[in-house]
Amino acid sequence: MVRLGLWQRIRAITLRQIAQTVIALVIGFLVVIGFVYAWDYTNSSPFCGTTCHPMPPHYQSYLRSPHARVQCVECHIGRIFVGVAFTRKANDAQYIVDYLTNNYKFPIYAHAVQPARESCEKCHWPEKFSWDKIVTLTHYASDKTNSPTQTVLALKTGGGTHREGLGLGIHWHVENAIDFAYSDEHKQVIPYIQVTNRDGSKQVYTDIESKLTAEQIAKLPTRRMDCIDCHNRVSHNFQSPEQVLDNLLSTKQIDPAMPEIKQRGAQLLAEKYPNRDAANKAIAGLETFYKQNYADYAAKNAPAIQQAVAKLQDWSAQIRYPEQGLDWTVHADDIGHKDSPGCFRCHDGKHFTPDRKQAIRLECNICHTIPEVVTPGGPAPVIAITRGDEPASHKKTTWLAEHRQVFDTSCQQCHDTNNAGGKDNSSFCSNSACHGTAWKFAGLNAPALEQIVKPPVRPPSAPGAQPRVVPHPVGGNPDCQICHGAQSKVRPAPADHNGRANATCLTCHKATVPAAAPTRAASGPPTIPHDVAGRTQCLGCHGSGAANIRQIPQSHKDAKYTNEMCVTCHKPRATTAPATATPATKPAVAPTTAPAAKEAEKMPADHAGRTICLACHNAGLGKKLPADHAGRTDQTCLACHK
Repeated sequence: MVRLGLWQRIRAITLRQIAQTVIALVIGFLVVIGFVYAWDYTNSSPFCGTTCHPMPPHYQSYLRSPHARVQCVECHIGRIFVGVAFTRKANDAQYIVDYLTNNYKFPIYAHAVQPARESCEKCHWPEKFSWDKIVTLTHYASDKTNSPTQTVLALKTGGGTHREGLGLGIHWHVENAIDFAYSDEHKQVIPYIQVTNRDGSKQVYTDIESKLTAEQIAKLPTRRMDCIDCHNRVSHNFQSPEQVLDNLLSTKQIDPAMPEIKQRGAQLLAEKYPNRDAANKAIAGLETFYKQNYADYAAKNAPAIQQAVAKLQDWSAQIRYPEQGLDWTVHADDIGHKDSPGCFRCHDGKHFTPDRKQAIRLECNICHTIPEVVTPGGPAPVIAITRGDEPASHKKTTWLAEHRQVFDTSCQQCHDTNNAGGKDNSSFCSNSACHGTAWKFAGLNAPALEQIVKPPVRPPSAPGAQPRVVPHPVGGNPDCQICHGAQSKVRPAPADHNGRANATCLTCHKATVPAAAPTRAASGPPTIPHDVAGRTQCLGCHGSGAANIRQIPQSHKDAKYTNEMCVTCHKPRATTAPATATPATKPAVAPTTAPAAKEAEKMPADHAGRTICLACHNAGLGKKLPADHAGRTDQTCLACHK
């Protein structure tokens, strides 16, 4: 058989065959183009949000999120090889069947997401180090003037790797392997945590309040922690009414000068309405409210009120979807720890090692600095850039739980302790960003914690009440328990104060100097003009009624003061001591000669325990402060004068 050459075979092809081949190629090309187009379209966010998944809440929240330019599939399927992406998308076809057969219910939850290494980490480099970031949060009060406050803090984002000397801060959780078991569908309850250290050793923490046994915990689902375990709402966040109003007022989209707008606006957004028309109608009633209650303002600011109504109506449609049973309360936001457990799922102060000696730290300044609250006209915030040396007690993993009762006058060496536990922002210990919020997800009051850490000091009986001041000067070496002990007949302290030391008393209760205090005394009560050696029965003379001897005042008689109480406040007057005098009889007043080598003068021995220096030395009682000491505080005094 003779084989035909290539040219002969080509010449044998008919025109019809050529036409059929061209048509087939065109059709094949169109099919490929159509498939590519269909693949690209089905990967688009409009398709996911409006065609495949008719879920307006999630699509609209996505459009106003930081990831509005990132395709939905990049997170939900992952930035992976097209073949793997195709199989995952094909597997998701089950949701189309569920939709067509109504096999779903509202609200919608995402039951599984792709690992961060296949989504987040394709753009966000895990080993990247981020410097601290100053954050200012503006909040408006629900009062007539919408009083503004700002909370300023520095976020310690951190990151990096241990080999670079980094790997600290919030992103420590990325550098280290953390596995946890969860007992609920949405991973909000975490009874078991295992941390793998760099040397390969493992440390286990369990929730001391959990009722689960070890066998039950072993059967729970587990997960290796990654970005999504904190940033779970990064593209689908629903703000609360309070957050919406704070944002609108701080950006001047609603006039902050509008009376009561924070309170009224938040109430209108929080109200449940049967449908959107009812919500818009209720919000439109805001104009009537201002005409009836603030006629002058309404007459001059009608456009501002109308703009407020429009903004509230717009946001009402963005944070509540009654037809899908969805609002800001449905999905927990794990990036914080106020409105949802968030960080407190692990850092709640009650996840301990099996020996109950170490806890996962519940401490503000691990992830951010202590918040500074700034009010209009108040001092500027002071943010510590570097962290100074901390006492050993502060480094305990249970310190935040203990600090509420383990405090004394030594705290004043570093902190202003006025109104300790208050929330008026007058001192370090009255920070409203700490004490002005009910941290309902923290475990500080967990009953099981009281078996490990002593229960906290109870607050005053009346909410917000200030501790009583001491209505008399406090003498040297004070013993408050003599008059205020539980068995005292003078003024016993409340029952919940039992066991508190004298130093603790003076931390909360501040000494005052009466306006009628005698100016002839160096400070405090009148001195004793004679030697007290061997004289212990003071009342034998001063309570006898003798006309030629100074008698105690009627207030002392009514209080039934005893002989032992006299020398607690009244001290022997300083006299010129003989050469053989003992230290106890030396003058209590410091010499007037200048101290050598610029060393600060030491306080007299009888001043032990006195911490409110300026109450006397700034008021003309005792030794006056030098002119160059103007503006110094009690803490400054104690830092130099020992």
